[in-house]
Amino acid sequence: MGIIRKVKPVKLIASIIANKEKLFYEIEKELSEIFGVIDFSSKILPFNHTDYYNKEMGDNLIRKFISFEKLILPDQISQIKIKSNEIEKKFAINNYRQVNIDPGYINLAKLVLVSTKDYSHRIYLSNGIYAEATLFFRHNQFETFPYTYPDYATDEVRNILKEIRKLFKSQLKNGNQKEK
Repeated sequence: MGIIRKVKPVKLIASIIANKEKLFYEIEKELSEIFGVIDFSSKILPFNHTDYYNKEMGDNLIRKFISFEKLILPDQISQIKIKSNEIEKKFAINNYRQVNIDPGYINLAKLVLVSTKDYSHRIYLSNGIYAEATLFFRHNQFETFPYTYPDYATDEVRNILKEIRKLFKSQLKNGNQKEK
């Protein structure tokens, strides 16, 4: 019989995809009001590995990654996805999203993303939200699974996530484990 242990906190992140750079400021403001201080913000990257969002959001999409100072417990992620969907709706124009917010979390072993869509490798959490381990950490880097999204498989994105993981590791080491 296994021993049930206390769940350790994880680092909340979000990938924000937008059709205008000015939306990043507005979305980050909304997210920080709900989830607290943003402690990491990546440079703006082109989002060009898929045209999945183009019909709804337009061409020449851009993306950035952020993380939050306050750590969360992993079971909070489904409610966080619901809140991020509400923010997407708030910024929609004529029912077309202007922004896509993909929350997830990093722990020392992996990156977990959440989705409203089921698939063979996703696990149902609650309230219509599914989770997947998108990357795993081994040999001092994030590595991919066969189903990892192509953009998350790039060195650029994996290095950004590695920086966030480094920040998280420092928080754990310094005892800065504030939980939301």
